[in-house]
Amino acid sequence: MVQAYVMKRLKAVLRGPVPRWLRPSAGLVTCLFVACVAGPASSVADEAARPPNVLLVCADDLGLGELGCQGQTRIATPHIDALAARGRRYAQAYSGAPVCAPSRCMLLTGRSSAMAQVRDNRELPGEGQQPLVAGTPNLARALRAQGYATALVGKWGLGPVGSSGDPRAQGFERFFGYACQRHAHDHTPAWLWEDERRVELAPGTYAPDLFLSRALDFVRTRGDERPFFLMYATTIPHMALEVPEDSLTEYRGRFEETPYAGGKGYTPHPTPRAAYAAMITRFDRDLGALLAELERRGELGRTIVLVTSDNGATHDVGGADTAYFDSTGGLRGRKGSLHEGGLRVPLVVAGPRVAPGVSQRVVVGWDIPNTILELCGASPLAGEGLSHAVELAGGSQAPRGPIAWEFPGYGGQRAARIGDWKVVQRGLAQRRDAPIEVYDLGRDPGETRDLAGERGDVVEVAKGLWTATTPSNVDGGSR
Repeated sequence: MVQAYVMKRLKAVLRGPVPRWLRPSAGLVTCLFVACVAGPASSVADEAARPPNVLLVCADDLGLGELGCQGQTRIATPHIDALAARGRRYAQAYSGAPVCAPSRCMLLTGRSSAMAQVRDNRELPGEGQQPLVAGTPNLARALRAQGYATALVGKWGLGPVGSSGDPRAQGFERFFGYACQRHAHDHTPAWLWEDERRVELAPGTYAPDLFLSRALDFVRTRGDERPFFLMYATTIPHMALEVPEDSLTEYRGRFEETPYAGGKGYTPHPTPRAAYAAMITRFDRDLGALLAELERRGELGRTIVLVTSDNGATHDVGGADTAYFDSTGGLRGRKGSLHEGGLRVPLVVAGPRVAPGVSQRVVVGWDIPNTILELCGASPLAGEGLSHAVELAGGSQAPRGPIAWEFPGYGGQRAARIGDWKVVQRGLAQRRDAPIEVYDLGRDPGETRDLAGERGDVVEVAKGLWTATTPSNVDGGSR
């Protein structure tokens, strides 16, 4: 009887179903009874009012088809698959750009590809890329202002340490990883950065193992009185092919192999397919360990977990074989392309305020900040990013409007998604009147039949979406 009363009072406090992690066990009934009688000022009400933690996992070049929950059969990703099974998987999620730095900029700032500060992989001399300007409004800064503990672990690429784009100058209290994405091509680097300090590493140290260690340290030591925002930006499965032997053993001998001889700065590997699969499975294992630690600490049930990628599957450099693994899920294009295979990415969301299931809602990377902020009860960032929090929670929300991309790299490109129509224009560096392609994604998701000659009306809509800005800084192809 007491337990039934406790559940009734909890429902009243929470104004809805009681999460599993908050349901009282027999040993806690007496304490909870006292708390419930005490009224809304009780610790139960305080816990219910606490904003959720946020774990944003951004993989590096992880293709749409490289997870089991997305149809992958050769690479094991059991922890992400389990997360998708209890959470919400988006079948039509897009990155903000088809390469690393601009996509990450949009993922943090909520600005579109036409308005973002960083629009391509613009390199700086020495170590680093184009920095964000001082005071840039972004997700980390907004959550920190709400009292969140904030940390970035992994790859940055939005400014060198000590610059205006330093992660610690952009809202992250703690940083561990690569400041420079060129440096991140080596998974066994000579050094990494911890806040403003360069940390020398022993030869052969596998950077992703250190990412897991630092992420665990953060959730254990930040202080339980504050919710946290952790951006876990792994460098997997970006080339080079490097993975510890214990993971490689899981796949050695499973696939027919042609040794990769190396080249273009990438290391050779005798079993490239096994190495690639092992890297992704190790990332999945590490994420599983982080989720298990949150569960052990009683925090998983109040943590919103998002797993996505910065762009579509890699083009076949460094020994990658994306055709063999069907890394794009049958879509056209790879990293660097505004066709579907270069932009479509996995997106799995689980946690409080998330309704389970598979969503066909169209989402783009610059929508993620405002979606998170609404879930956390914070004000949105100014910009083009929308919030999908209502639909994410299982509510009814109008479909997302058209999306337009402008990308100066790889010859200059732009694209638009208008309902089921996809419009692509390539070669803008050579011709401002380059041919325009139109595809019906509802019937032709692989973009095999160009309907531009039949759908001039769709072309005109796309032209109206593209801004007056001209793609610039074309570098012929960033990695």
